[in-house]
Amino acid sequence: MTQSQALSILKTGANVFLTGEPGSGKTHTVNEYVAYLRARGIEPAITASTGIAATHIGGMTIHSWSGIGIKTKLDKYDFNKIASSRHIAKRVLRAKVLIIDEVSMLHPEALSMIDAICREIRRSSEPFGGIQVVLVGDFFQLPPIVKTKDGIGAQRSLIEEPSARFSYDSPAWGLANPTVCYITEQHRQDDGDFLLLLSAIRRNAFDSSHLRHIETRKVERHTAPDGAPKLLSHNADVDRVNNEILAGLPGEPHVFAMSSQGHDALAAALKKGCLSPETLYLKVGAAVMFTKNNPKEGFVNGTLGAVEEFDAHSGCPIVKIRSGRRIKVETMDWAVEETGKTLARITQLPLRLAWAITVHKSQGMSLDEAVMDLRGVLEFGQGYVALSRLRRLSGLHLLGWNGRAFQVHPEVLAKDAQFRAQSEQAAHMAGDKSAAIHERFIRSCGGKIIPKDHDGLPKTPRVPRTTPMDGNSRGERRWEDTLELVRSGKTIAAVAEMRGRTEGTILRHLESLLALGRLPARDIAHLARGSEQAIAGIHDAFRALDTDKLFPVFEKLGGAYSYDKLRIARLLLNERFPRESPAQSGFGKVSERHSNAYRPWDKAQDEKLRELFMQGSSVVDIAKAFDRTSGAIKSRLARLGLLYRGISPASPP
Repeated sequence: MTQSQALSILKTGANVFLTGEPGSGKTHTVNEYVAYLRARGIEPAITASTGIAATHIGGMTIHSWSGIGIKTKLDKYDFNKIASSRHIAKRVLRAKVLIIDEVSMLHPEALSMIDAICREIRRSSEPFGGIQVVLVGDFFQLPPIVKTKDGIGAQRSLIEEPSARFSYDSPAWGLANPTVCYITEQHRQDDGDFLLLLSAIRRNAFDSSHLRHIETRKVERHTAPDGAPKLLSHNADVDRVNNEILAGLPGEPHVFAMSSQGHDALAAALKKGCLSPETLYLKVGAAVMFTKNNPKEGFVNGTLGAVEEFDAHSGCPIVKIRSGRRIKVETMDWAVEETGKTLARITQLPLRLAWAITVHKSQGMSLDEAVMDLRGVLEFGQGYVALSRLRRLSGLHLLGWNGRAFQVHPEVLAKDAQFRAQSEQAAHMAGDKSAAIHERFIRSCGGKIIPKDHDGLPKTPRVPRTTPMDGNSRGERRWEDTLELVRSGKTIAAVAEMRGRTEGTILRHLESLLALGRLPARDIAHLARGSEQAIAGIHDAFRALDTDKLFPVFEKLGGAYSYDKLRIARLLLNERFPRESPAQSGFGKVSERHSNAYRPWDKAQDEKLRELFMQGSSVVDIAKAFDRTSGAIKSRLARLGLLYRGISPASPP
């Protein structure tokens, strides 16, 4: 099932189990659904089974939301106390949609307790009191921790269940009867051999051929790359590695303390789940990892870098990331929000030391490389989670492994086949006739109906996200991969076919890069080749209407051009195209005047460009030195990060 099919099913109001392999885009799909609901005036309850997961999605733990807290059983007193709590009752009564992320780590007893609380408060016998429940997760990843049974004097349970481990074993799961949406897309790994290896682990088909791939990535501790983070099994090992290496760097550490506001218990939960520590110690040279998504500033959760210096005025660290870009890192907020109100907030730099991190805390990250030690793996799925953080096999540096490292839970293996079959059966629900069902569900929730635009697509207002895109499954890496193919001279259609995406998705990648100021016109100029006159005419329409919206231009031009053609023209809006016969294109003329126009840059040229720019040479003089256009020079300076630091090109004399 695709993300778009899953989103269509979510919009029907059906209870849903949204699953898929790591990197398939589960979080992105949830974020799209949240934006869809908010645009229609419906505020979903966003929760997760753990504090870390809740922090990632900008929600609270399901235990806090439902009032069950740390309880593993509910007696009659507990049940009545929670159900009569005014703030819990108000929260549950108001909810139309309940999202529970990382459901694989939720105990079946907890799911039953949440169901019972919702039914009691809402005075409804329907599962979860009639709230749409969206369960999100992958049972191949880390399972819930099993605690030993209470001894003498154990709390008697109001909800008795047979012993079970996974939330799908809960009677509440069966009563909710969620539609299974098993997303089969992949947006993290782009290495065919590595994908096959991960798939083999997931199918319990890991054999000697896969082990040979693993063995090629075996390293000794002294040969492991210094710049790659170490994924370890235990917190104590992580703290020891990070503290020892930091202590070995010269100078006194800069100290950054976390601040908090709002409800104490919620703030404490945010602190516990936040990947940035309450007190962060940094020095020049410290290896760091970003812990939050901010594509506008050029980083996502898992982006790696090193502290180069500290700003003289603000004291903020300046981090150089792997791409070479330098980022002044300022504090960001993690918050718990409900019905548009902030209940608690913590503020800290979105950084953590990155010489080491636990496998557990790496969930949700996408890493270019990592050093792993899987010899201490004790739990099914722990090795799989660690390996699936990586984008490709070449980024793996493995110190060792044990027999459990490449195993998944046999019970989950059998259940997964059932989930896949159910998902295939559900795919027809995402058909064209579902629009009326979508509208009916919005009306039943008291939401507003948004009229359709002239192109037949619902007009969805831009809604500020309180939760970041799956950085890792989405984001700058995939956009850059698309740009590399486009930069090589391929058309949008060719790139879409190579990447298994629609042309609209490829254009969206380029539009995202343009919004970040990271789409040099020269890299996409060939997209207009043969259509220079048409592009020039479209540009005239954009300028005459003084807009960057597509529909007014589409109407003005009488529908002569497709929306994709208009989007390509918009990407090139700052370029000028000749109106004469396209036989001699504008690109050919530029190439005649500048012999290096549209040619790729190499490292030596980048170094020379950086040197001339820092010496104060004007853009015009630099352009002459490289025999390129001034626009190309400015674009390359921006790509090198020299225009992000407040440095302006020198003006010609």
